[in-house]
Amino acid sequence: MSSEVKIQAEPRTEFGKGAARRIRRQAKVPAVLYGHGNNPVHISLPGHELMLALKTANALLSVQLNGKSQLALPKQVQRDPIKGFIEHADLIVVSRGEKVTVEVPVVLVGEADPDALVTLEHATVALEAEATHIPESVEVDIEGAVAGTQILAKDLKLTEGSTLSLDEEALVVNLVAAPTAEDIEAELAEAEADLGVEHDEPTSETESDETTEDDGAPEAGEGDSGTPGQE
Repeated sequence: MSSEVKIQAEPRTEFGKGAARRIRRQAKVPAVLYGHGNNPVHISLPGHELMLALKTANALLSVQLNGKSQLALPKQVQRDPIKGFIEHADLIVVSRGEKVTVEVPVVLVGEADPDALVTLEHATVALEAEATHIPESVEVDIEGAVAGTQILAKDLKLTEGSTLSLDEEALVVNLVAAPTAEDIEAELAEAEADLGVEHDEPTSETESDETTEDDGAPEAGEGDSGTPGQE
């Protein structure tokens, strides 16, 4: 379970792109705190602390604002597509004991059989859990699992107090036979055929090289028949 992360917030009274840029230049992040029927509260948060806190999925934040504390979960986080820093955050207010639905990462543990290819069909699963008891991940043990093994949502081992918000028959992890070299070659040949790729026939090793002659050099017996100096 993730613990609460205290983070100091400041009220925000300026809005718009220009105001947001000024906040970011101060190494802070513009954010909105909303939920429980309350009016949205516009705040700014310290960028570095927020970035560290949000490295954990579904981080539970204890937002300190005007001498009061409010629990919140990240609802939507906008990041710079190139540099990756947080540009804006939407936080949803939660209460102790309140049930929330969240997406929790699936983590594979162990090594499957070498002849099996492991496919993670669901990188996350939707769970309902208490806001203060959200699991950081759902572990799936694939140690020694062989091709043909399928792990469904109903097979997942959940922490106490958590329930699935996903179809129980949903396929989460699928193990199939790893492709052989022949399979890969056949797939490549099929793909090339679909694309119309043609390969040149190999040249025969016994094929002799053709010799070319200089058209400008006369052959023996050819030339002027007259003796030099005679007409």
